[in-house]
Amino acid sequence: MATIAAGEIKRRGITAVDEGLASGPVQVIQRNEPRYVVLNMDQYQELREAYEEAMAARAREALADVANGRARRMTAQQLIDELG
Repeated sequence: MATIAAGEIKRRGITAVDEGLASGPVQVIQRNEPRYVVLNMDQYQELREAYEEAMAARAREALADVANGRARRMTAQQLIDELG
């Protein structure tokens, strides 16, 4: 991942970020700390799609757990009592 200082962006403008984006996401450093990650739209869309698919897979797994009896419904107090 390319890294660029916030001051460099201030001096050179968005061109500094565009150059870094040619090789992937760009990490922006401010006051010697990583602060931001800049993605181009294709990278962002890919990340969103992967996130949405992961959430859908988790939901499918949870529904399968319920359907196969691997989940129980209880109150918080019942769970606390069970855990001791």
